[in-house]
Amino acid sequence: MSARAATLGGPLDRYVFNEFLKILVSTALGFPLLLVIIDLTDNLEKYLARNLPRQDIALSYLYWIPESMFMVLPAAVLFATIFSIGAFTRHSEITAAKASGISFYRIAMPIFAGAVLAAGVDLVLGEVVPVTNARRNDLLAEDKFRGTTTRFNFAFAGEGGRVYKVGTLNTTDRTLDQLQVERRGSGVDYPTMMVAAERASWKPATGWTLEKGEMKLVADSAPDFSMSFASMRDKVFRERPTDLMAKPRSPQEMRYRELTRFIVAKERSGEDANQLRVERALKIAIPVTCIIIALFGAPLATSTQRGGAAYGVGVSLAITVVFLMLVQLTKAIGSKGLMPPDLAAWVPSFVFAVLGVVLLGRVRT
Repeated sequence: MSARAATLGGPLDRYVFNEFLKILVSTALGFPLLLVIIDLTDNLEKYLARNLPRQDIALSYLYWIPESMFMVLPAAVLFATIFSIGAFTRHSEITAAKASGISFYRIAMPIFAGAVLAAGVDLVLGEVVPVTNARRNDLLAEDKFRGTTTRFNFAFAGEGGRVYKVGTLNTTDRTLDQLQVERRGSGVDYPTMMVAAERASWKPATGWTLEKGEMKLVADSAPDFSMSFASMRDKVFRERPTDLMAKPRSPQEMRYRELTRFIVAKERSGEDANQLRVERALKIAIPVTCIIIALFGAPLATSTQRGGAAYGVGVSLAITVVFLMLVQLTKAIGSKGLMPPDLAAWVPSFVFAVLGVVLLGRVRT
């Protein structure tokens, strides 16, 4: 091995990147498959009791893989980093590279590039997960087995960026009480709309009719417009009463912009949205952790030669557990308002980034 091999994109880079990528892909796919097996073992009897077609059950788990991969991808990057660099260390390949004038930082560059690629994939997964989760819920008929006809004091994220806040829903009478509708606009041509009605009723032929309410249009550069009404038919409100009984969408079931609109709507009504703010920040913080965890794991992996593969597995699992515990702890702290929620989501990444910089500075290059 010579310094020429360290040319950007040269044989050394391709070799290191390929070794890292093989472990990353196998881990990123292996962890979700393990979760699928565990979940299937726990819930198969319940799904069969619903008389669901077996192909729908199988397909639902295919749609569950993106959500599983989103959370485990940072751990997969950690495993790939520690095992690939640990193998190079045990086989004296890093020592040989250093003897040829190639620093440890230069050797690890393809791994850092792979971590950036993994972060990009995780960001995409974060936007794909709400779509696949919705399809999975449809296949498993989750909304058909709630067993109730009334629902109180809830918010529902509808189509077209609309958010519905409802005092009481009765699916038997097909009515809503104390309804508020909000839709964020983008300017004069598409103003923000807010509707409040004392009551709304639904009929299959005509849809929703709102009664005794007020509608307000707000544009940034134009005067506000408001009007009162005794009765108004809302043709854009397409959700049926049974649709509104569906389980409230979790932050994982909303894309970043959808979640932002939902947070704004809740805060306008005076509700606490700290937990949602933490979840929104995690949609960015978790993917970025892929990069940080590689910076942390690369110098740590040079010590895995002392215990071989078993040591690498132990270190990787321990770090993963600590990271997940930090995420849950800071999520709880941010949700309670003890720390700014957007900051709380980034604390685990910040902690590992600091440790990574310290460990990188102590590596013999």
